[in-house]
Parts: sequence; C-alpha cells; structure tokens
Amino acid sequence: MRRFEVAIVGAGIAGASLAAEIAPHRSILLLEAEDRPGYHSTGRSAAFWAESYGGPLIQPLTSASGPFLAEHGFLRHRGALHLADSEGEAVLERMEASQGQVSLEPMDRKAIERMVPGVWPGWDRALFEASCADIDVAALHAYYLKTARQAGAEIVTGARVTRADRKSDAWVLETPAGDFECSILANAAGAWADEVASLAGVPTIGIVPHRRTIAQLSVDPPASADLPLVIDARERFYFKPEAGGRLWVSPHDETPCEPCDCAPEEMDVAVAIDWLGQVVEWRVEAVEHRWAGLRSFAPDRLPVYGFAAGRDDFFWCAGQGGFGIQTAPAAARMAAALLLGRAGEGVDPGPYLASRFA
Repeated sequence: MRRFEVAIVGAGIAGASLAAEIAPHRSILLLEAEDRPGYHSTGRSAAFWAESYGGPLIQPLTSASGPFLAEHGFLRHRGALHLADSEGEAVLERMEASQGQVSLEPMDRKAIERMVPGVWPGWDRALFEASCADIDVAALHAYYLKTARQAGAEIVTGARVTRADRKSDAWVLETPAGDFECSILANAAGAWADEVASLAGVPTIGIVPHRRTIAQLSVDPPASADLPLVIDARERFYFKPEAGGRLWVSPHDETPCEPCDCAPEEMDVAVAIDWLGQVVEWRVEAVEHRWAGLRSFAPDRLPVYGFAAGRDDFFWCAGQGGFGIQTAPAAARMAAALLLGRAGEGVDPGPYLASRFA
C-alpha cells in the first residue's frame, strides 16, 4: 500500500488548485471519483469572474485572484450589467453601498439601451461592473492539473473513497482503484464533502448542494459578442453571449438536492426563457442545449478552509458555492498556507476557517 503525505479527495478546481500549490512541498495523491477530473461543478460553470459576486466577504478572494488569472491569459473582458426594474432599484442602492472595493458605475436608460439593444421599458436603472470577465475554466483547470503533475502529484481517477480509517499515524483509504495511506486527508469533494467527512468519522458541517440551471439558446437577432453579462439585481436571472450569436441564460435557481450527477428541470429552463422575454424583445428560436451543475454551500454561505477543529489530520477545502472558479488562485494559496503551517500569506483566512463550525 503506497503512502503519501497528503491525499486530496476531489480533482475539481478546488482539489486541483490545492494540489498544484502544495505538491512542491509534500507528496500528493489526488483522488477523483469520476473517470475524468472536473466532471461535475467545475465542468458546468457559467464561467465568469465578477468581483461583486458572492458578496463583500468573497470579494477579497476574487480580487486577489484577478492578477493571476489575467497574467496567465485565463480572462477575456466582458463587463457586467446589474439590471433593475422598479422593484430592484433599492437592491442596487444597497449593492452600491456594500461593495466599496468594487467599481460600479450607475447607468441610466439610454446607457442600458446602448449596451442591451431591445431591452423593454421598465428596466431603467443599472450598475455597470466594468472589471467583469469571462474565465476559460477548462484551461484554468487543466493548468492546475498539469502543474500538480509536474510537481510530482499522482492523480488517480475512478477512485471514489469508500472507506477512510485512521490507524496509528495514517489514514487508510479504500477505493475501487486501490488502497492508499496518507498522513493528512484533504476534503475537496464539493457536493460530497460532508459524505467524505462522515466516512472519516469527522463531524460534518452541513454543506448542501444546490442545483443551478443554464440553457443555451439560439435567438433572433443573434446575441452580440459585445453584450455584457446581464444580471438581475434581484437575482432572478442572468444571461450572457456565447459563440455564434448564441445566448446562455439561467433562472438563477438554487434548489437544494442530494449530491448527484444532476440534470436540468424543464420548468427551470422555461422560467429562464420567460424572464428573458420580460427583459428583451428578442425571439427565442431554439433551445440548443441545457444542463445543470451543483453549487455547494456551508450554512453561512462562505467557503470552508483549514483543519477540522481539534485535528491536524483532516483538512477542509470545500463549500465554494458558485464562486470556486473565480476565487481559485487566491483560495488555493491561502489553503496551502494553512495546510503547510505558513500563516499570514495572502488573504486573511479568518472568515473561512473550518474551526468556526466547532
């Protein structure tokens, strides 16, 4: 039975980025339950980087990740328009007041019409977030996997952990791909994070997966490549352009569900299309593709990093909700510093420590 210093469960963006950061310093095993890494949440992301997304306590991780993402060519400028009807104007005011670190420019009706041709009357106020960008998620994830491998990490797929026992000074992990030993078990299992904790006999946190639906539409007129990401101030929908004049639209749903290979519900797709029709006068010609992914939240909706309370052998890297991609560089550096005992590097980890759930 081969032994590693750290075994990371889950090879999505959380596990891959953590592995890339710590592989130069520890022997790393990265275990993935599926046949390929990133099959679930990472592979189904809406793929945007927005400093306002997730709220003021997520913003430091997002902002700190921006330079890395830009320097490595993973970002493409998009811009985001936070759009409000009469009932959403108060939400915009609260948003502007609470996002002091994010540049948000007020937009009037004329400015909105220039950005979103065909917008219906009634959507008369907006905030423009110029820094918002698209993320090349596949390239970012591949970069972290490659970096981890080059630093010596071993990645094993088809290796769902079925048993985790602490024996003497090591964890013994049983998987269909073989059994392994490790000194530290790092839980980056996304929607399955609480299940992994239960297997290890560690108190769970209450991380709950939520389904998020996206549909790709063919619309008339075709969506302009210059269209910003359009987000309802009251979080009832968002849409953004895709290649070939297509449009991605989501009803901004968050439906609690069991960890699974989730599929979109027809009603959620219909709701998204209905909202689109209430915002713009474009005609939907076809629903070309639809999918759903899981966004997993801790009870306070903040990510969870660090050793479990009172333990030095079980490490949490989970609960990233819908902002795991856009915060990955800074979050991975912060989590690696915690695991390696290098406190004080990067973003203050205080709000995100797993020990808050002791």
